[in-house]
Amino acid sequence: MKNIVKKLLCLLLFVPALAFAQPASERPVIGISCGATNGTAKLKLEYAEAVRKAGGTPVLIPVMTDSLVLRDMLYRLDGIIMSGGEDIAPSYYGEAPHANLGKVNDFRDTFDIMVARMAHDMNIPMLGICRGMQLINVIFGGTLVQDIPSQRPTWRLSHRARSGEEPPMHEVKFEADSQLAKMFGTKELLTNSYHHQAVKDIAPGFRIVARASDSTPEAIESVEEYPIWGVQFHPEKMVAEGNETALNIFKAFVRKADTFRRAKDIHSRILSIDSHTDAPGAFRNSYNMGNRTKRLVNIPKMEEGYLDGQYLACWVRQRENNEEGVKNAVARANLLIERTLKQIEKNSDRVELARTPEDFARIKAAGKKAIFLAIENAYGVGSSIADFERVHKLGVTYITLCHSLNNDYCDSSSDKTKRWKGLSPLGREAVKEMNKLGIMIDVSHASEDTFWQVLKYSKKPIIASHSGSQAIFNHDRNLTDAQLKALAKSGGVAQATIVDIFAKKQAPNTAPGRGDANLSDFMKHLLHMIKVAGVDHVGIGTDFDGGGGVKGCRGDNDLINITVRLLEEGFSESDIAKIWGGNFLRVMKEVQSK
Repeated sequence: MKNIVKKLLCLLLFVPALAFAQPASERPVIGISCGATNGTAKLKLEYAEAVRKAGGTPVLIPVMTDSLVLRDMLYRLDGIIMSGGEDIAPSYYGEAPHANLGKVNDFRDTFDIMVARMAHDMNIPMLGICRGMQLINVIFGGTLVQDIPSQRPTWRLSHRARSGEEPPMHEVKFEADSQLAKMFGTKELLTNSYHHQAVKDIAPGFRIVARASDSTPEAIESVEEYPIWGVQFHPEKMVAEGNETALNIFKAFVRKADTFRRAKDIHSRILSIDSHTDAPGAFRNSYNMGNRTKRLVNIPKMEEGYLDGQYLACWVRQRENNEEGVKNAVARANLLIERTLKQIEKNSDRVELARTPEDFARIKAAGKKAIFLAIENAYGVGSSIADFERVHKLGVTYITLCHSLNNDYCDSSSDKTKRWKGLSPLGREAVKEMNKLGIMIDVSHASEDTFWQVLKYSKKPIIASHSGSQAIFNHDRNLTDAQLKALAKSGGVAQATIVDIFAKKQAPNTAPGRGDANLSDFMKHLLHMIKVAGVDHVGIGTDFDGGGGVKGCRGDNDLINITVRLLEEGFSESDIAKIWGGNFLRVMKEVQSK
């Protein structure tokens, strides 16, 4: 009887604690990769316990190679820890096995590589521990020292305990400017050591940020601003021993995972749209939007980046302003529209053409992605005002007036000549006609004179579908603060673009998409544009597959990283909803209203 009463008292004491505990749905879920031996998945419980103590919900990822199941599993996770274990087969980094190579597990290698690559594609925060760090280095193109004692005799510290011995301990020094130094909260740490392999050649896009006193690499992190970190030692074991500094890395990692969880959660409720890509130029008869390709824009990447809608701009290169040139441009624009519509039809179970904000909301509710049509360069519309109605009926909802050279409608920002000193007479008629039809007028690429004249003659708000801030980087494709303020005052929207050559100064002759700008450089533009124009008048237009892409944001799958940054900057869900589509859709609705 006493035992029963004691159990009831314990239960009564426990229930109130549950009432005040953090709801499970608000705790980030951290997946931990398991090992596998003789058909049994295994993992030391210290990993899960460290995650629990840090405020996360640990779940184990069993070893399997079913890519569809793994992908589905990863969508439910907010962070990934790649655990320690056996050596990695040297064939993965192009070497023959060393005589002292330890045990390898081909099944686990395949599993771990699949998980890590998928996690990277989805931008799930990832922490590699011991083997996990080595794996990260290998899959991104680095190599390993297969046996430290024989291949690096100058690394004199003991890095691996022998049977029955206490594990060796040594000091690790972090680079002061590294993320991991901030995450641990220290530049020096006494750590354990359980390995006989180490990073040799660091993978492109990563750097070694901590070393032991004998120069052994002890920590790595992405320099391209992806959420990936690795440590060679075992902080989970240190946590089990009561080391609070070691617990810091798990707390910091769980916070990163929680921000990622919040970003995904927000995207489940808002309508997100990328207002400019050049994807149609990549369409071929054999190309299927449902397949993962090297292109920056496709359906799987939209899913991974939690993007709901995509503008596919039918870009036409500026040629001669004569009858033959216009005829060829129109034929090219028509071909791109036709290809795009065929791709939408071919993938109708996953995408649908949208013409209005109402279409967009309905398509998302149906579990599909929305595709919008635009024409970049009115040269491809034709030389007759009647042509605007023709392309509008095909589904085109905005038209960029020009591209990198002047045309019959207006002057371009990139053309040094001033053919019209802004809009041509035909251009003024086009502005009037687009207002009448409900087609949004896009002033990206337009000269400053053209911009001010479009504002003067348009009776509806206008857009800049993919432009940056000239105050951050002085480039003719970027908007001045005066333009941003005027655009906002007129009710329009400026969509910040992710093109490296517009983001910061590059080396001479750098091709778009090949520069050294990163996500932080883009964020400087976005945040400045919001500061000047206001959060109600700024959005995002990447120009992916048209030169867009920076380190940390190189495709639709990376767009979730922008939301993570906005959360870290303190933006609310309502403001993020405006930036990711609300502002653009408001303009669209107003332009389309009669």
